[in-house]
Amino acid sequence: MKVKSGLILLLTLVITGLMVFTAFYGFGVNHYLGADNIRLGLDLAGGVNIVYEADKENPTSAEMAAAKELIQGRLDRGNYTEAEVSIEGEKRLRVDIPGVDDPEKAIEDIGSTALLQFISPEGEVILTGNEVKDARRDVITDNNGISRPVVVVEFNDKGRDAFAEATQKYINQVIVIALDETIISYPVVEDVITTGTAFISGNFSIEEADELAARIKAGALPFKLNVLQSKSVGAKLGTDALNTSLKAGLIGIILVLLFMLIFYRVSGLAADIALIFYCGTIIVILSAMEATLTLPGVAGIILSVGMAVDANVIIFERIKEELNSGKSIRAAVDAGFSKAFSAILDGNITTLIAAAILFWLGTGLIKSFAQTLAIGIILSMFTALVVTRIIINQFVNIGLKNPKLYYANKEA
Repeated sequence: MKVKSGLILLLTLVITGLMVFTAFYGFGVNHYLGADNIRLGLDLAGGVNIVYEADKENPTSAEMAAAKELIQGRLDRGNYTEAEVSIEGEKRLRVDIPGVDDPEKAIEDIGSTALLQFISPEGEVILTGNEVKDARRDVITDNNGISRPVVVVEFNDKGRDAFAEATQKYINQVIVIALDETIISYPVVEDVITTGTAFISGNFSIEEADELAARIKAGALPFKLNVLQSKSVGAKLGTDALNTSLKAGLIGIILVLLFMLIFYRVSGLAADIALIFYCGTIIVILSAMEATLTLPGVAGIILSVGMAVDANVIIFERIKEELNSGKSIRAAVDAGFSKAFSAILDGNITTLIAAAILFWLGTGLIKSFAQTLAIGIILSMFTALVVTRIIINQFVNIGLKNPKLYYANKEA
C-alpha cells in the first residue's frame, strides 16, 4: 500500500511539474501550450480601437451580424489575425486590433461597405448587392439521393428581372460572384431563373456555405458603416500593467502557499501542490484554446485562484471538525470532503452562472474576464475536490496519520 501510494504521489508531482514546465516554456519554436503562445488583448499588447456606427435608424440584429461578418472577413484577409469584432448596443461595432499603431491605416485597410457584384463572362456587372434581399444556407437532395449544402440567394424585384435575363443569356456559362473585387464563387448557370431565387452549389461544407451566405448578405447591407471613434492604445502601458498584475498575482500566490502550509500543515501541502497544478494547467488551457488574454482576464484568473483556496479551506475545516469529534484520519478526510462538497458546488455554480451571463451580454474586456473566470472556476473545483483529495489520501496511506499534522486540536 505504501509503495503504491508513494508511486501515485510521485506521479502527481511529475504531472504537476510537467504542467508548470509546459506553461513556462511550451513545446517547439512557437512555444505551443506555453504562456508565450497566449494572445494578448488590445489593453496589453497595444494597438488600435475603432468604433463603427450603422448609418441607419434601426438596423436589425441580422443586419448587424452580417456587418460584423463583413468587418471580420476583411480583417482576416488583411492579415489582422489577432483582431476581434464585437457588436455594441443596437447599431455599433467595436474593432480591436492589437499590434497596430496607425488607426487611419487600419480604417483604410478595413474599408467601407462591401461591394458585391455578379459579373458576366464578358466582365460586365449584371447586378450588385443592392439587388440582393437575402442569402442563407440550405440543403438540397439530388436525383441520386445525396444531400449537399447550397447557398440560397433571394433578389428584389429589380434583381429578379436582371438575373432572369442574365441566366437566359449565359446558360451553361459561369457567372462570377465577387465581393470587394475578390472572387468568392464561380456558379455555373444550369437553368433560366425567373423566380428571383438562385442556388449556388459546389464542393463546400456546411460551414463554408454559412460563411459564403454571410459574406453575400454582408455585401447587400442596406446601410454603410461610419467611423464614430478611432484611437491608439500604447503597448508600453499594456506591458507595464501586465507586469504589475503578474507580480501582484505571484506575490499573492506565494503568500497563499505559505498560509496554507503554516496553518494546515500536511493538508496545506496537498493544497499547495494542487494550486501549483492549477496555475500551470490554466495557462496551458488558455494557450490551447488560443484565448485572447486581457487585463480583466488576468484578474479573472487571480480571482479563481482565491476561490480554489477558499474551497480547500472549507474542506480542511470540515476535516478538522471530524478529527476533533474522535474520528480516524481516514474517516475524517472522507467525511470532510463529503460534507464540504455541497457548499463548494453551490458557491461555484452561482459564480459560474454570473460568468456565463457576463460572457453572453458583455463585449470585449468583459468577455475576457468572464471566460477566464469560468475556466478558472471549473478547474479550481477539479483541483480542490479531486487533485487535493488524491494527494491527501496518499499522504495518509504512506503513514502520515497523526491528527496534529492536519491542524486538529487533539488526537483521534
